[in-house]
Amino acid sequence: MLDFLRQLFSPASPHLSREQQRAAQALFVELINIGRKEDYLSETPGGSFTAQCHHRRAREIGERLHQLGGTALMWQAYGRVRRSLGKQLCDHLEYAWTGIGAWMA
Repeated sequence: MLDFLRQLFSPASPHLSREQQRAAQALFVELINIGRKEDYLSETPGGSFTAQCHHRRAREIGERLHQLGGTALMWQAYGRVRRSLGKQLCDHLEYAWTGIGAWMA
């Protein structure tokens, strides 16, 4: 129910140029691959994970998506991850993105 409300009240889709759309799509694919291979959170820091145990590249992607289209584009990525990988990994992504723009876990 909470996800439904977030989607309902999330900002409208951003207007992106074709180049920005291609960049966003590539980031969506990379983000899904990270979730499949490594997860977005870890129990221990190091390697691909920050001191807060958040996946470094997933955070970079979140920051780039925010630059391209704000929180609305981040919500689109979140939806793609949820459809591809399910709720649990999506919850991990949500937490890993805490503090990026107006994103809240």
